[in-house]
Amino acid sequence: MKRLRLYMIIFCVLVSLPLAFVAWRTYGALDRETQAQVRFFAERLLDEIEAELADLVRREENRAVDEYRYTLVQESGKIPSPLARLPVETFILGYFQNNPDGSFQTPLVKEGEEVSADFAERVNQLRTINTIFNRRKFVAQLPPPAPLKVQQPAAIEKKEQTSFADRFLRTSERRKSKSVLGQEQARVEEITAGQAMNLAQKEPDLSASLRKDDAVADLEQDEAAPSTYGLPASSAVRSAPATRQRPMVETISAESPTGRFQVEVAPLQAVAIDDGRVFIFRRIGINGQIYRQGFVLRLQTFLDHLLAVHYDPQPISRYTRLRLTAAGLNTSRDRTKADIGTTAGDWVAGRTFPAPFGFLSAEMRAVSLPPSPARQTLTLALAILGAVMVAGLATIYHSARTVLDLSERRSQFVSAVTHELKTPLTNIRMYIEMLDQGIAATPEREQEYLGILASESARLSGLINNVLELSRLEKRTRRFDLKDGDLTDVLADVQSLMAESLAREGFDLTVRTGRLPVFAYDREVLVQVLINLMENSIKFGRHLPEKHISIASDAVDGWVRLSVSDTGPGIPRRSLKQVFEDFYRVDNDLTRTTGGTGLGLALVKKFIVAMGGRVQAENNDGPGCAITISLPASRQL
Repeated sequence: MKRLRLYMIIFCVLVSLPLAFVAWRTYGALDRETQAQVRFFAERLLDEIEAELADLVRREENRAVDEYRYTLVQESGKIPSPLARLPVETFILGYFQNNPDGSFQTPLVKEGEEVSADFAERVNQLRTINTIFNRRKFVAQLPPPAPLKVQQPAAIEKKEQTSFADRFLRTSERRKSKSVLGQEQARVEEITAGQAMNLAQKEPDLSASLRKDDAVADLEQDEAAPSTYGLPASSAVRSAPATRQRPMVETISAESPTGRFQVEVAPLQAVAIDDGRVFIFRRIGINGQIYRQGFVLRLQTFLDHLLAVHYDPQPISRYTRLRLTAAGLNTSRDRTKADIGTTAGDWVAGRTFPAPFGFLSAEMRAVSLPPSPARQTLTLALAILGAVMVAGLATIYHSARTVLDLSERRSQFVSAVTHELKTPLTNIRMYIEMLDQGIAATPEREQEYLGILASESARLSGLINNVLELSRLEKRTRRFDLKDGDLTDVLADVQSLMAESLAREGFDLTVRTGRLPVFAYDREVLVQVLINLMENSIKFGRHLPEKHISIASDAVDGWVRLSVSDTGPGIPRRSLKQVFEDFYRVDNDLTRTTGGTGLGLALVKKFIVAMGGRVQAENNDGPGCAITISLPASRQL
C-alpha cells in the first residue's frame, strides 16, 4: 500500500502540473480578453461623449450671424431670436456677442428696453465675462502649458485590444484622430442686408464689403496666435491688427445688385474665463470688423452632465472610474459605482477631445473586471475534472486496498482453515488409535471416545459445509427451500441441536417468542444461521463468569425479527459493520487466542440477504452484543 500511495502521489503531481499550467494560461487569456473588451467599449463610450460635443459644435456653427440679438431678421419679417430665453441646457450660462469696439450685446435683452428682472442676474454675469474677455484679447500672450501626459497601456495590451476590435470591425479608419469638431477652416457665408444691419447695428457701405482674400488672411493671422490660459492654439484670442480694420460707413449703398453681403465665419474656439467657466465662440468677419459670438460654458456642470448622461447609466461604471479634466484649469470630475481604495487601477482608455474642446481630456481606469461567463464555465469544468480525478483516485485506492485486505483475509482464512481442519483430524486420528490399541478398557470409556469422534466429525463436517456454502452463495448457485411457517420448528430444532454444547460450556439459553405471522423461509438455513450465531457467542464468552444467550422473536412493521443476544465481550464500535465481511475477524487479543475462520457472520449475512432480509449488529447497554435478523413477513408461498 505504501508503494501504491507513492505511485498515486506521483501520478497526481504529473497530471496536476500541466493542468495547472493550462488553467493559468487560460485564465490569463480570459482576463486579457475581458480587459480588451472593457477597453473596446470604453472607447465607444468616449466616442459617444465626443459625438455629443460634435453635435453641440455643429448646432452652434449653424446659427445665423444675427441670432445673438433679441430680434432675428427673416424674409417674412422680424421675430424674436431662438436665443432670447434662458438656455435649456443647465451647463450653458448664456449667449452674447463681443463687438469690435468691445461692447456687449445679448439676445436676452430687447433693443431699447430695460433688462428683464428674470434675466438681470444672468445678463450681469455675461457682461462681467465680456469685460474679462476684452482684457484678455489685448494682453500679452502667455507661454503654452506643458502637454497633458496620459498614461498608455503596454504595447502587448494595445495589440490585444486591436485584435479584439479587428475581429468584428474595420477600425483602421476610425483610429484616425480628429483635430477639430465641426468645420476645420473658415467659411464664407452670404447674409442679407437686414442681417448685416442687425449684426452691426449700423448700415455698412455695400461697396466696402470685405473681400474674401482679405478676410481669410485676417482670420488666418488670428488663428496663428499661440495658446493662452492653458488652452490649445485654436482656443487663443487675438484681436485683428488695427491697420486691417476699416471704419464702419453710416449708410448702405445701393450699388450692390443683389443686396447681400459676404461674411467670413471662423471655426469655434475656446478661451478660459476662470476655473469654472469657458467662453466658446466664433469670429465673424465683415467689412474689416471682427465680431465674436458664442456661449459661456459652466464647466463643472457640463462635466457632471457628460458623466450623468453617458457614464452613470452604463454597466461599465461598476468596473471602471472615469475622470474628466480641463487642462490648465483647476476643474475635474470623476465618477464610479465600484468600491475602490485610494490607489488607481489599470489604464483602460483616454483621449483629449478635438477643438474647440481641446482643453477637455478623459481618462478611464479599471477598478475591477467583470466576471467572464467563460471563466465561470472554465472554473466549473476544472472543478468537475478535479472532483472526477480525486474520486477516481480515491476509488482506485479504495479498490486496491479492498483487494489487498481481501487477499490478506483470504490468506488468514487459509491459515485458519488449515488449523481448524487439522485440529479435528488430529483428535479423530488419536481417538481411533486409542480404540484400536484397546486403551478404552471399559465400555463406558469406549462410548466416550466414540462420542468425541462423532463431535469432531461434526465439527469437521460443519467447517467444510461452511466453505461450500460460501462458494455456492458467491456463485449464486445456492437454492433455497422456502416453506410457510411461524419459526416454531426452527426454534425447536436449534434448542435440541445446541442443548449439549450449551450444557457442556455452562451457558443458559432463553427463548422469547411473540405472536408471529406465517411467512415463507428456509428452515434449514435459519437453523444454520442461529447455530452459527450461538456458536460465536459460546466461543467468545466461555471464559467469562456470566454465560447467557437469549433468542427473541417478534413482528414489527411488516418484518419478522430474530435477535440473538449474549453476555460476551461485545464487538468494537468500529467493527460493527465489518464483522459481516468475508474472512473478517476483529483484530484484538481475544480473536488471536480464539480459533475461527471468519466465515460464520459472513454466511449469516449472505443467507439473510439472499432471502430478502437484512442483518445488523449492535452492542448491548450492558455486557455482550445482539445480532438482529429481519425477514419480510409479507413473503408467502
